[in-house]
Amino acid sequence: MTDYVLPPPAIASVAIAGSAERFAVRRIFCVGRNYAAHTRELGNDERDPPFFFTKPADAVVDSGTEIPYPALTANLHHEIELVVAIGKPGFRIAREDAMSHIWGYGVGVDLTRRDLQDQAKKAARPWDWSKAFDQSAPCGPLVPAAKSGHPDKGRIWLAVNGEVKQDGDLAELIWPVADVVAICSEAVELKAGDLIFTGTPAGVGAVQAGQKITGGVDGIGAIEVTIGQPRR
Repeated sequence: MTDYVLPPPAIASVAIAGSAERFAVRRIFCVGRNYAAHTRELGNDERDPPFFFTKPADAVVDSGTEIPYPALTANLHHEIELVVAIGKPGFRIAREDAMSHIWGYGVGVDLTRRDLQDQAKKAARPWDWSKAFDQSAPCGPLVPAAKSGHPDKGRIWLAVNGEVKQDGDLAELIWPVADVVAICSEAVELKAGDLIFTGTPAGVGAVQAGQKITGGVDGIGAIEVTIGQPRR
């Protein structure tokens, strides 16, 4: 038995739909600019190859959570995403084999401190402070791929206080899920417990303290989080 000088941190995890079991989270990878309309709304070229950034595993929180409005920002943005849960390890995974490495799917929100991201872009600095902050990766219950299949089309949407802000279709992904998994695995060995947020459609925008975010992906599920008051 290993002794630690401090208690080990709790294992980050995501709920599983219809089960008391949970999916232990190892790492979180996020794909940037993977819907053409969103890429254009940010002034970027949709023909660029995909790139990835990360969030810490403990950035995940369950659907239904109230998230304090984060520090250091006055422009918190919502980004609804299809989440891929990896269930089998692989390095340099061939595209045709990618789906066999997927355990299931969920609905996530990539919360972004947009003002900090804009500052980082201008200064050619990393995005960590804009993307990888506390509770920045809400994720709804995962659905095993054995039940959902591997979705390649279907509505993906997000509303703020009931008003739809993002409304797209998985068919609009520039790089489909199999490509995302294969390309990510060229840089790192994917392992069971890894999550991949696959990108967001157009319509991202600011959310304020006291507002409720709801969203979903057809055939996968839904998510709901409330943005609370800032921590004091």
